[in-house]
Amino acid sequence: MAKGYLTIVLHAHLPYVRHPEDENFLEERWFYEAITETYIPLIDTFTRLVRDNIPFRLTFSLSPTLVSMLTDPLLQQRYVRHLNKLIELAHKEESRTYGTPFHQTALMYKDKFQRAYDIFVHENDCNLVQAFKRLQDLNRLEIITCAATHGFLPLMFNRQAVRAQIETAVNVHRHHLGQVPWGIWLPECGYAPGIDDILQEYGIRYFFLDSHGLLYAYHRPRFGLYAPIYCPSGVAAFGRDIESSKQVWSATEGYPGDPDYREFYRDIGYDLDYDYIKDYIHPDGIRVHTGIKYHRITGKVDLADKQPYHPDWAANKADIHAANFMFNREKQIEYLSTMMERPPLIIAPYDAELFGHWWYEGPLWLELLIRKISSQTQNIELVSPSDYLRRFNCNQVTRPCPSTWGAAGYNQVWLNEKNHWIYRHLHMAADRMNELADLFPRAEGTLARALNQAGRELMLAQSSDWAFIMATGTMVPYAIRRTKEHIANFLRLYDEIKYCRINEEFLSHLERQNNIFPHINYRSWRTRTEPQQSAIS
Repeated sequence: MAKGYLTIVLHAHLPYVRHPEDENFLEERWFYEAITETYIPLIDTFTRLVRDNIPFRLTFSLSPTLVSMLTDPLLQQRYVRHLNKLIELAHKEESRTYGTPFHQTALMYKDKFQRAYDIFVHENDCNLVQAFKRLQDLNRLEIITCAATHGFLPLMFNRQAVRAQIETAVNVHRHHLGQVPWGIWLPECGYAPGIDDILQEYGIRYFFLDSHGLLYAYHRPRFGLYAPIYCPSGVAAFGRDIESSKQVWSATEGYPGDPDYREFYRDIGYDLDYDYIKDYIHPDGIRVHTGIKYHRITGKVDLADKQPYHPDWAANKADIHAANFMFNREKQIEYLSTMMERPPLIIAPYDAELFGHWWYEGPLWLELLIRKISSQTQNIELVSPSDYLRRFNCNQVTRPCPSTWGAAGYNQVWLNEKNHWIYRHLHMAADRMNELADLFPRAEGTLARALNQAGRELMLAQSSDWAFIMATGTMVPYAIRRTKEHIANFLRLYDEIKYCRINEEFLSHLERQNNIFPHINYRSWRTRTEPQQSAIS
Protein backbone atom coordinates (compact mmCIF):
# COMPACT_ATOMS: atom_id res chain seq x y z
CA MET A 1 0.00 0.00 0.00
CA ALA A 2 1.27 3.48 -0.87
CA LYS A 3 2.31 5.78 1.95
CA GLY A 4 0.36 8.64 0.40
CA TYR A 5 -1.79 9.76 -2.48
CA LEU A 6 -1.36 12.43 -5.16
CA THR A 7 -4.31 13.95 -7.01
CA ILE A 8 -3.36 16.00 -10.06
CA VAL A 9 -6.25 18.13 -11.28
CA LEU A 10 -6.22 19.90 -14.65
CA HIS A 11 -8.92 22.52 -15.16
CA ALA A 12 -9.67 23.03 -18.86
CA HIS A 13 -11.76 26.08 -19.64
CA LEU A 14 -12.14 28.82 -22.23
CA PRO A 15 -14.88 31.43 -22.51
CA TYR A 16 -17.38 31.01 -25.32
CA VAL A 17 -15.63 32.76 -28.21
CA ARG A 18 -17.61 31.47 -31.20
CA HIS A 19 -18.12 34.23 -33.80
CA PRO A 20 -19.95 32.94 -36.88
CA GLU A 21 -20.00 36.45 -38.34
CA ASP A 22 -16.22 36.57 -38.88
CA GLU A 23 -13.85 33.64 -39.49
CA ASN A 24 -10.86 35.80 -38.56
CA PHE A 25 -12.06 36.95 -35.16
CA LEU A 26 -8.95 37.39 -33.02
CA GLU A 27 -10.45 35.98 -29.82
CA GLU A 28 -11.45 32.77 -31.61
CA ARG A 29 -7.72 32.08 -31.96
CA TRP A 30 -7.59 31.50 -28.19
CA PHE A 31 -9.58 28.34 -28.84
CA TYR A 32 -7.44 27.16 -31.76
CA GLU A 33 -4.20 27.78 -29.86
CA ALA A 34 -5.47 25.84 -26.85
CA ILE A 35 -6.44 22.87 -29.03
CA THR A 36 -3.05 22.75 -30.76
CA GLU A 37 -0.85 23.50 -27.77
CA THR A 38 -2.73 21.99 -24.81
CA TYR A 39 -5.66 19.67 -25.48
CA ILE A 40 -4.17 17.61 -28.32
CA PRO A 41 -0.72 17.28 -26.66
CA LEU A 42 -2.38 16.13 -23.42
CA ILE A 43 -4.59 13.62 -25.26
CA ASP A 44 -1.48 12.37 -27.09
CA THR A 45 0.36 12.06 -23.77
CA PHE A 46 -2.44 10.12 -22.11
CA THR A 47 -2.86 7.88 -25.15
CA ARG A 48 0.85 6.97 -25.13
CA LEU A 49 0.63 6.08 -21.45
CA VAL A 50 -2.37 3.83 -22.12
CA ARG A 51 -0.60 2.22 -25.07
CA ASP A 52 2.46 1.50 -22.90
CA ASN A 53 0.24 0.10 -20.13
CA ILE A 54 1.44 2.72 -17.63
CA PRO A 55 -1.09 2.97 -14.77
CA PHE A 56 -2.29 6.47 -13.99
CA ARG A 57 -5.35 8.28 -12.66
CA LEU A 58 -5.84 12.02 -13.16
CA THR A 59 -8.74 14.38 -12.62
CA PHE A 60 -9.69 16.57 -15.57
CA SER A 61 -12.37 19.24 -15.60
CA LEU A 62 -14.01 20.14 -18.91
CA SER A 63 -16.04 23.33 -18.64
CA PRO A 64 -19.41 23.25 -20.45
CA THR A 65 -18.39 26.23 -22.61
CA LEU A 66 -15.30 24.33 -23.75
CA VAL A 67 -17.32 21.17 -24.41
CA SER A 68 -19.78 23.23 -26.46
CA MET A 69 -17.00 24.71 -28.60
CA LEU A 70 -15.20 21.38 -29.05
CA THR A 71 -18.42 19.82 -30.36
CA ASP A 72 -19.49 22.74 -32.56
CA PRO A 73 -19.30 21.86 -36.30
CA LEU A 74 -18.49 25.44 -37.37
CA LEU A 75 -15.53 25.71 -35.00
CA GLN A 76 -14.36 22.21 -35.90
CA GLN A 77 -14.25 23.14 -39.61
CA ARG A 78 -12.53 26.43 -38.90
CA TYR A 79 -9.92 24.73 -36.74
CA VAL A 80 -9.05 22.29 -39.54
CA ARG A 81 -8.47 25.23 -41.89
CA HIS A 82 -6.39 26.96 -39.19
CA LEU A 83 -4.31 23.81 -38.71
CA ASN A 84 -3.75 23.40 -42.44
CA LYS A 85 -2.34 26.93 -42.57
CA LEU A 86 0.01 26.08 -39.69
CA ILE A 87 1.21 22.97 -41.52
CA GLU A 88 1.81 25.05 -44.65
CA LEU A 89 3.78 27.61 -42.63
CA ALA A 90 5.80 24.86 -40.91
CA HIS A 91 6.87 23.49 -44.31
CA LYS A 92 8.00 26.96 -45.37
CA GLU A 93 9.91 27.28 -42.11
CA GLU A 94 11.65 23.96 -42.71
CA SER A 95 13.20 25.44 -45.86
CA ARG A 96 13.82 28.93 -44.48
CA THR A 97 15.68 27.73 -41.38
CA TYR A 98 17.90 25.18 -43.14
CA GLY A 99 21.49 25.63 -41.97
CA THR A 100 20.50 27.80 -38.99
CA PRO A 101 20.33 26.99 -35.23
CA PHE A 102 16.53 26.98 -35.61
CA HIS A 103 16.22 24.13 -38.10
CA GLN A 104 15.71 21.27 -35.62
CA THR A 105 13.02 23.26 -33.86
CA ALA A 106 11.33 23.97 -37.20
CA LEU A 107 11.24 20.21 -37.89
CA MET A 108 9.76 19.69 -34.44
CA TYR A 109 6.89 22.05 -35.25
CA LYS A 110 6.26 20.43 -38.63
CA ASP A 111 5.90 17.03 -36.95
CA LYS A 112 3.82 18.50 -34.12
CA PHE A 113 1.27 20.13 -36.42
CA GLN A 114 0.96 17.03 -38.61
CA ARG A 115 0.45 14.89 -35.52
CA ALA A 116 -2.20 17.34 -34.30
CA TYR A 117 -4.01 17.00 -37.64
CA ASP A 118 -3.95 13.21 -37.44
CA ILE A 119 -5.27 13.18 -33.88
CA PHE A 120 -7.98 15.74 -34.55
CA VAL A 121 -9.20 14.64 -37.98
CA HIS A 122 -8.36 10.96 -38.41
CA GLU A 123 -8.42 9.60 -34.86
CA ASN A 124 -11.30 11.65 -33.41
CA ASP A 125 -13.38 12.81 -36.36
CA CYS A 126 -12.83 16.45 -35.29
CA ASN A 127 -14.42 15.88 -31.86
CA LEU A 128 -11.90 15.84 -29.00
CA VAL A 129 -14.61 15.24 -26.40
CA GLN A 130 -14.71 11.69 -27.78
CA ALA A 131 -11.03 11.30 -26.93
CA PHE A 132 -11.56 12.51 -23.37
CA LYS A 133 -14.56 10.20 -22.99
CA ARG A 134 -12.47 7.20 -24.11
CA LEU A 135 -9.90 8.00 -21.44
CA GLN A 136 -12.71 8.34 -18.91
CA ASP A 137 -14.19 4.98 -19.91
CA LEU A 138 -10.72 3.40 -19.51
CA ASN A 139 -10.74 4.72 -15.92
CA ARG A 140 -7.63 6.82 -16.53
CA LEU A 141 -9.32 10.22 -16.28
CA GLU A 142 -12.00 11.24 -13.83
CA ILE A 143 -13.72 13.97 -15.81
CA ILE A 144 -15.59 16.56 -13.78
CA THR A 145 -17.61 19.60 -14.73
CA CYS A 146 -17.67 23.32 -13.98
CA ALA A 147 -20.48 25.89 -13.77
CA ALA A 148 -22.19 26.26 -17.15
CA THR A 149 -20.46 29.44 -18.35
CA HIS A 150 -17.86 29.65 -15.57
CA GLY A 151 -20.10 32.10 -13.73
CA PHE A 152 -18.64 33.44 -10.49
CA LEU A 153 -21.04 31.79 -8.05
CA PRO A 154 -20.21 33.70 -4.80
CA LEU A 155 -21.52 36.91 -6.38
CA MET A 156 -24.72 35.38 -7.74
CA PHE A 157 -27.24 36.43 -5.11
CA ASN A 158 -30.17 34.79 -6.89
CA ARG A 159 -30.00 31.12 -5.90
CA GLN A 160 -32.03 30.10 -8.94
CA ALA A 161 -29.25 31.55 -11.11
CA VAL A 162 -26.73 29.36 -9.28
CA ARG A 163 -29.00 26.36 -9.73
CA ALA A 164 -29.30 27.07 -13.45
CA GLN A 165 -25.51 27.22 -13.83
CA ILE A 166 -25.13 23.85 -12.06
CA GLU A 167 -28.15 22.10 -13.60
CA THR A 168 -27.14 23.09 -17.12
CA ALA A 169 -23.55 21.98 -16.50
CA VAL A 170 -24.65 18.57 -15.22
CA ASN A 171 -26.97 18.09 -18.20
CA VAL A 172 -24.25 19.04 -20.71
CA HIS A 173 -21.81 16.69 -18.99
CA ARG A 174 -24.27 13.80 -18.98
CA HIS A 175 -25.13 14.36 -22.64
CA HIS A 176 -21.53 14.33 -23.88
CA LEU A 177 -19.76 12.10 -21.35
CA GLY A 178 -22.51 9.67 -20.49
CA GLN A 179 -22.71 10.13 -16.73
CA VAL A 180 -23.38 12.59 -13.96
CA PRO A 181 -20.07 14.14 -12.86
CA TRP A 182 -18.68 13.06 -9.52
CA GLY A 183 -17.14 16.45 -8.88
CA ILE A 184 -17.03 20.06 -9.99
CA TRP A 185 -14.41 22.73 -10.42
CA LEU A 186 -16.08 25.79 -8.91
CA PRO A 187 -15.19 28.71 -11.20
CA GLU A 188 -12.11 30.47 -9.79
CA CYS A 189 -12.41 28.02 -6.84
CA GLY A 190 -15.03 30.50 -5.67
CA TYR A 191 -16.96 29.21 -2.65
CA ALA A 192 -19.59 30.79 -0.43
CA PRO A 193 -21.83 29.06 2.12
CA GLY A 194 -24.85 27.46 0.50
CA ILE A 195 -23.22 26.64 -2.83
CA ASP A 196 -22.53 23.10 -1.62
CA ASP A 197 -26.23 22.62 -0.81
CA ILE A 198 -27.04 23.22 -4.47
CA LEU A 199 -24.24 20.89 -5.59
CA GLN A 200 -25.75 18.19 -3.40
CA GLU A 201 -29.14 18.62 -5.10
CA TYR A 202 -27.55 17.60 -8.42
CA GLY A 203 -25.58 14.60 -7.18
CA ILE A 204 -22.17 16.31 -7.14
CA ARG A 205 -20.04 14.76 -4.42
CA TYR A 206 -16.98 17.04 -4.19
CA PHE A 207 -15.34 20.31 -5.15
CA PHE A 208 -11.97 22.02 -4.70
CA LEU A 209 -10.88 25.00 -2.62
CA ASP A 210 -7.75 27.07 -2.38
CA SER A 211 -5.68 26.32 0.71
CA HIS A 212 -7.15 28.96 3.01
CA GLY A 213 -10.70 27.93 2.13
CA LEU A 214 -10.06 24.66 3.94
CA LEU A 215 -7.61 25.80 6.62
CA TYR A 216 -9.93 28.60 7.80
CA ALA A 217 -13.01 26.39 7.93
CA TYR A 218 -15.61 26.86 10.69
CA HIS A 219 -13.79 24.19 12.71
CA ARG A 220 -10.13 23.80 11.83
CA PRO A 221 -9.58 20.55 9.88
CA ARG A 222 -7.75 17.97 11.92
CA PHE A 223 -5.62 16.84 8.96
CA GLY A 224 -5.16 20.30 7.47
CA LEU A 225 -4.98 20.20 3.69
CA TYR A 226 -4.16 16.50 3.51
CA ALA A 227 -7.64 15.03 3.79
CA PRO A 228 -11.00 16.38 2.64
CA ILE A 229 -13.76 17.69 4.85
CA TYR A 230 -17.48 17.17 4.47
CA CYS A 231 -19.73 20.20 4.34
CA PRO A 232 -22.94 19.85 6.38
CA SER A 233 -24.64 19.07 3.05
CA GLY A 234 -22.48 15.94 2.73
CA VAL A 235 -20.47 17.28 -0.22
CA ALA A 236 -16.70 16.91 0.22
CA ALA A 237 -14.22 19.78 -0.15
CA PHE A 238 -10.57 19.19 -1.10
CA GLY A 239 -7.92 21.85 -0.46
CA ARG A 240 -5.05 22.82 -2.76
CA ASP A 241 -1.58 21.91 -1.49
CA ILE A 242 0.61 25.00 -1.25
CA GLU A 243 4.00 23.35 -1.77
CA SER A 244 3.24 21.34 -4.92
CA SER A 245 1.41 24.28 -6.47
CA LYS A 246 4.32 26.65 -5.88
CA GLN A 247 6.77 24.35 -7.64
CA VAL A 248 4.77 24.59 -10.84
CA TRP A 249 3.01 27.96 -10.64
CA SER A 250 5.57 30.33 -9.13
CA ALA A 251 6.97 32.83 -11.63
CA THR A 252 10.27 32.97 -9.71
CA GLU A 253 10.65 29.44 -8.32
CA GLY A 254 8.46 27.28 -10.58
CA TYR A 255 9.73 24.90 -13.22
CA PRO A 256 8.26 26.78 -16.24
CA GLY A 257 10.72 29.65 -15.72
CA ASP A 258 13.80 27.51 -16.37
CA PRO A 259 16.21 29.15 -18.87
CA ASP A 260 16.21 26.07 -21.14
CA TYR A 261 12.45 26.02 -21.64
CA ARG A 262 10.79 27.67 -24.62
CA GLU A 263 10.14 31.39 -24.46
CA PHE A 264 6.44 32.10 -25.00
CA TYR A 265 6.72 35.73 -26.07
CA ARG A 266 9.12 35.38 -29.04
CA ASP A 267 7.01 34.27 -31.99
CA ILE A 268 7.65 34.47 -35.73
CA GLY A 269 4.29 36.20 -36.10
CA TYR A 270 6.04 39.25 -34.68
CA ASP A 271 9.65 38.54 -35.64
CA LEU A 272 9.54 37.89 -39.39
CA ASP A 273 9.08 40.28 -42.29
CA TYR A 274 5.49 41.19 -43.01
CA ASP A 275 5.57 40.05 -46.64
CA TYR A 276 6.67 36.58 -45.54
CA ILE A 277 4.27 36.15 -42.64
CA LYS A 278 1.22 38.10 -43.88
CA ASP A 279 -0.73 35.04 -45.01
CA TYR A 280 -0.50 33.51 -41.52
CA ILE A 281 -1.50 36.46 -39.33
CA HIS A 282 -4.74 38.47 -39.27
CA PRO A 283 -5.89 39.61 -42.73
CA ASP A 284 -5.93 43.22 -41.47
CA GLY A 285 -2.20 43.00 -40.85
CA ILE A 286 -2.49 42.58 -37.09
CA ARG A 287 0.49 40.61 -35.81
CA VAL A 288 -0.50 37.52 -33.80
CA HIS A 289 1.15 34.47 -32.27
CA THR A 290 1.51 31.64 -34.77
CA GLY A 291 2.74 29.12 -32.21
CA ILE A 292 6.15 28.81 -33.90
CA LYS A 293 8.73 30.06 -31.41
CA TYR A 294 12.47 29.48 -31.77
CA HIS A 295 13.93 30.90 -28.57
CA ARG A 296 14.43 29.72 -25.02
CA ILE A 297 13.77 31.71 -21.88
CA THR A 298 17.55 32.19 -21.51
CA GLY A 299 17.29 34.25 -18.32
CA LYS A 300 16.51 37.78 -17.25
CA VAL A 301 17.36 39.39 -20.58
CA ASP A 302 15.41 41.43 -23.11
CA LEU A 303 13.27 39.52 -25.60
CA ALA A 304 15.65 40.59 -28.34
CA ASP A 305 18.54 38.81 -26.61
CA LYS A 306 16.90 35.40 -26.18
CA GLN A 307 19.02 32.45 -27.31
CA PRO A 308 17.97 29.61 -29.65
CA TYR A 309 15.73 26.90 -28.24
CA HIS A 310 17.13 23.35 -28.05
CA PRO A 311 14.36 20.73 -27.74
CA ASP A 312 16.78 18.13 -26.30
CA TRP A 313 17.96 20.52 -23.57
CA ALA A 314 14.35 21.26 -22.66
CA ALA A 315 13.47 17.55 -22.59
CA ASN A 316 16.38 16.90 -20.25
CA LYS A 317 15.20 19.66 -17.91
CA ALA A 318 11.66 18.26 -17.96
CA ASP A 319 13.07 14.91 -16.87
CA ILE A 320 15.05 16.53 -14.04
CA HIS A 321 12.03 18.53 -12.91
CA ALA A 322 9.74 15.49 -12.98
CA ALA A 323 12.21 13.61 -10.78
CA ASN A 324 12.47 16.60 -8.46
CA PHE A 325 8.69 16.89 -8.13
CA MET A 326 8.36 13.19 -7.33
CA PHE A 327 11.21 13.35 -4.79
CA ASN A 328 9.61 16.33 -3.04
CA ARG A 329 6.23 14.62 -2.86
CA GLU A 330 7.85 11.50 -1.41
CA LYS A 331 9.56 13.55 1.29
CA GLN A 332 6.37 15.49 1.93
CA ILE A 333 4.36 12.27 2.29
CA GLU A 334 7.03 10.73 4.50
CA TYR A 335 6.85 13.71 6.86
CA LEU A 336 3.04 13.94 6.88
CA SER A 337 2.71 10.22 7.54
CA THR A 338 4.33 10.67 10.94
CA MET A 339 1.43 12.89 12.02
CA MET A 340 -1.58 11.13 10.45
CA GLU A 341 -3.16 7.75 11.05
CA ARG A 342 -4.19 7.52 7.42
CA PRO A 343 -2.17 8.09 4.21
CA PRO A 344 -1.98 11.81 3.40
CA LEU A 345 -3.58 13.13 0.22
CA ILE A 346 -1.86 15.89 -1.77
CA ILE A 347 -4.09 17.91 -4.09
CA ALA A 348 -2.20 19.55 -6.98
CA PRO A 349 -4.59 21.54 -9.22
CA TYR A 350 -3.54 23.58 -12.25
CA ASP A 351 -5.09 25.33 -15.24
CA ALA A 352 -4.81 22.81 -18.07
CA GLU A 353 -3.75 25.58 -20.46
CA LEU A 354 -0.50 25.97 -18.50
CA PHE A 355 0.55 22.61 -19.97
CA GLY A 356 1.68 23.15 -23.54
CA HIS A 357 0.42 26.67 -24.15
CA TRP A 358 2.22 28.72 -21.50
CA TRP A 359 4.65 25.99 -20.48
CA TYR A 360 5.46 24.25 -23.75
CA GLU A 361 7.19 21.32 -22.04
CA GLY A 362 4.35 20.82 -19.54
CA PRO A 363 2.77 17.75 -21.22
CA LEU A 364 6.20 16.10 -21.45
CA TRP A 365 6.90 16.88 -17.79
CA LEU A 366 3.55 15.35 -16.82
CA GLU A 367 4.20 12.21 -18.86
CA LEU A 368 7.67 11.78 -17.35
CA LEU A 369 6.28 12.30 -13.86
CA ILE A 370 3.61 9.64 -14.35
CA ARG A 371 6.14 7.18 -15.75
CA LYS A 372 8.49 7.77 -12.82
CA ILE A 373 5.75 7.34 -10.23
CA SER A 374 4.78 4.07 -11.95
CA SER A 375 8.30 2.62 -12.11
CA GLN A 376 10.45 4.27 -9.45
CA THR A 377 8.38 4.58 -6.29
CA GLN A 378 5.89 2.60 -4.27
CA ASN A 379 5.25 5.46 -1.87
CA ILE A 380 2.94 7.53 -4.12
CA GLU A 381 -0.29 6.47 -5.76
CA LEU A 382 -2.14 8.67 -8.25
CA VAL A 383 -5.82 8.76 -7.32
CA SER A 384 -8.91 10.80 -8.08
CA PRO A 385 -11.01 12.42 -5.32
CA SER A 386 -13.73 9.81 -5.80
CA ASP A 387 -11.14 7.04 -5.35
CA TYR A 388 -10.14 8.59 -2.04
CA LEU A 389 -13.73 9.00 -0.84
CA ARG A 390 -14.45 5.36 -1.58
CA ARG A 391 -11.49 4.31 0.55
CA PHE A 392 -11.99 6.86 3.33
CA ASN A 393 -15.66 7.73 3.56
CA CYS A 394 -15.44 8.97 7.15
CA ASN A 395 -14.22 12.58 7.21
CA GLN A 396 -14.55 15.60 9.45
CA VAL A 397 -17.70 17.71 9.05
CA THR A 398 -17.36 21.49 9.01
CA ARG A 399 -18.12 24.43 6.75
CA PRO A 400 -15.38 25.87 4.53
CA CYS A 401 -14.36 29.50 4.51
CA PRO A 402 -15.60 31.77 1.69
CA SER A 403 -12.64 31.96 -0.66
CA THR A 404 -11.23 31.91 -4.20
CA TRP A 405 -7.86 31.13 -5.73
CA GLY A 406 -7.55 34.65 -7.12
CA ALA A 407 -5.12 37.33 -5.96
CA ALA A 408 -5.52 37.99 -2.21
CA GLY A 409 -7.69 34.87 -1.92
CA TYR A 410 -11.18 36.32 -1.91
CA ASN A 411 -13.43 38.18 -4.40
CA GLN A 412 -11.45 41.28 -5.30
CA VAL A 413 -10.32 40.09 -8.75
CA TRP A 414 -13.97 39.73 -9.81
CA LEU A 415 -15.34 42.71 -7.86
CA ASN A 416 -13.25 45.88 -7.96
CA GLU A 417 -13.26 49.42 -9.30
CA LYS A 418 -12.71 48.16 -12.87
CA ASN A 419 -15.60 45.72 -13.12
CA HIS A 420 -18.05 46.43 -10.28
CA TRP A 421 -20.52 48.07 -12.68
CA ILE A 422 -21.51 44.74 -14.25
CA TYR A 423 -23.15 43.27 -11.15
CA ARG A 424 -26.18 45.51 -10.83
CA HIS A 425 -27.08 44.47 -14.39
CA LEU A 426 -26.37 40.77 -13.78
CA HIS A 427 -28.40 40.71 -10.56
CA MET A 428 -31.35 42.44 -12.26
CA ALA A 429 -31.20 40.09 -15.25
CA ALA A 430 -31.06 37.00 -13.00
CA ASP A 431 -34.11 38.19 -11.07
CA ARG A 432 -35.97 38.81 -14.31
CA MET A 433 -35.07 35.38 -15.68
CA ASN A 434 -36.39 33.86 -12.46
CA GLU A 435 -39.57 35.92 -12.95
CA LEU A 436 -40.04 34.66 -16.53
CA ALA A 437 -39.52 31.02 -15.56
CA ASP A 438 -42.20 31.33 -12.87
CA LEU A 439 -44.54 33.29 -15.16
CA PHE A 440 -44.46 30.71 -17.98
CA PRO A 441 -44.06 27.28 -16.34
CA ARG A 442 -45.24 25.28 -19.38
CA ALA A 443 -44.21 27.31 -22.42
CA GLU A 444 -44.01 25.68 -25.84
CA GLY A 445 -43.05 26.62 -29.39
CA THR A 446 -41.72 30.12 -30.07
CA LEU A 447 -42.25 31.22 -26.48
CA ALA A 448 -40.13 28.33 -25.15
CA ARG A 449 -37.42 29.13 -27.73
CA ALA A 450 -37.33 32.75 -26.62
CA LEU A 451 -37.17 31.79 -22.94
CA ASN A 452 -34.34 29.35 -23.61
CA GLN A 453 -32.42 31.99 -25.57
CA ALA A 454 -32.90 34.47 -22.76
CA GLY A 455 -31.27 31.92 -20.47
CA ARG A 456 -28.33 31.56 -22.87
CA GLU A 457 -27.79 35.30 -23.05
CA LEU A 458 -27.90 35.65 -19.27
CA MET A 459 -25.42 32.82 -18.76
CA LEU A 460 -23.03 34.21 -21.36
CA ALA A 461 -23.13 37.60 -19.63
CA GLN A 462 -22.40 35.89 -16.28
CA SER A 463 -19.09 34.37 -17.44
CA SER A 464 -16.40 35.20 -14.88
CA ASP A 465 -13.91 35.59 -17.73
CA TRP A 466 -15.24 39.04 -18.61
CA ALA A 467 -14.78 40.43 -15.09
CA PHE A 468 -11.33 38.82 -14.92
CA ILE A 469 -10.25 40.38 -18.22
CA MET A 470 -11.46 43.79 -17.08
CA ALA A 471 -9.50 43.44 -13.83
CA THR A 472 -6.26 42.32 -15.48
CA GLY A 473 -6.39 44.84 -18.33
CA THR A 474 -6.08 42.42 -21.27
CA MET A 475 -8.57 42.67 -24.17
CA VAL A 476 -10.79 44.89 -22.02
CA PRO A 477 -12.90 46.33 -24.90
CA TYR A 478 -13.81 42.79 -25.95
CA ALA A 479 -14.88 41.80 -22.41
CA ILE A 480 -16.96 44.96 -21.99
CA ARG A 481 -18.56 44.47 -25.39
CA ARG A 482 -19.48 40.85 -24.67
CA THR A 483 -20.99 41.74 -21.29
CA LYS A 484 -23.06 44.61 -22.70
CA GLU A 485 -24.22 42.71 -25.78
CA HIS A 486 -25.50 39.69 -23.85
CA ILE A 487 -27.26 41.85 -21.26
CA ALA A 488 -28.84 43.95 -24.03
CA ASN A 489 -29.97 40.80 -25.84
CA PHE A 490 -31.48 39.47 -22.63
CA LEU A 491 -33.33 42.69 -21.84
CA ARG A 492 -34.85 42.84 -25.32
CA LEU A 493 -35.97 39.22 -25.08
CA TYR A 494 -37.40 39.88 -21.61
CA ASP A 495 -39.57 42.72 -22.91
CA GLU A 496 -40.66 40.77 -25.98
CA ILE A 497 -41.57 37.70 -23.92
CA LYS A 498 -43.36 39.54 -21.13
CA TYR A 499 -45.41 41.70 -23.45
CA CYS A 500 -46.15 38.99 -26.03
CA ARG A 501 -44.37 40.58 -29.00
CA ILE A 502 -41.57 38.14 -29.83
CA ASN A 503 -39.66 39.10 -32.97
CA GLU A 504 -38.89 35.75 -34.60
CA GLU A 505 -36.27 37.22 -36.93
CA PHE A 506 -34.32 38.61 -33.97
CA LEU A 507 -34.78 35.38 -32.04
CA SER A 508 -33.52 33.26 -34.95
CA HIS A 509 -30.49 35.53 -35.33
CA LEU A 510 -29.55 35.05 -31.66
CA GLU A 511 -30.10 31.30 -31.88
CA ARG A 512 -27.57 31.17 -34.75
CA GLN A 513 -25.14 33.63 -33.19
CA ASN A 514 -25.14 32.38 -29.58
CA ASN A 515 -26.07 28.73 -29.95
CA ILE A 516 -24.44 27.41 -26.78
CA PHE A 517 -26.24 24.61 -24.90
CA PRO A 518 -28.78 23.40 -27.50
CA HIS A 519 -30.67 21.47 -24.82
CA ILE A 520 -30.90 24.30 -22.28
CA ASN A 521 -34.19 24.45 -20.35
CA TYR A 522 -35.43 27.81 -19.09
CA ARG A 523 -37.23 26.00 -16.25
CA SER A 524 -33.83 25.67 -14.56
CA TRP A 525 -34.49 29.22 -13.26
CA ARG A 526 -37.86 28.41 -11.67
CA THR A 527 -38.33 29.13 -7.97
CA ARG A 528 -37.98 26.08 -5.78
CA THR A 529 -38.66 25.51 -2.11
CA GLU A 530 -35.42 25.83 -0.17
CA PRO A 531 -34.45 22.79 1.92
CA GLN A 532 -33.92 23.44 5.61
CA GLN A 533 -30.32 24.49 6.22
CA SER A 534 -28.10 22.08 8.13
CA ALA A 535 -26.53 23.23 11.36
CA ILE A 536 -22.83 22.79 12.18
CA SER A 537 -22.28 21.02 15.46
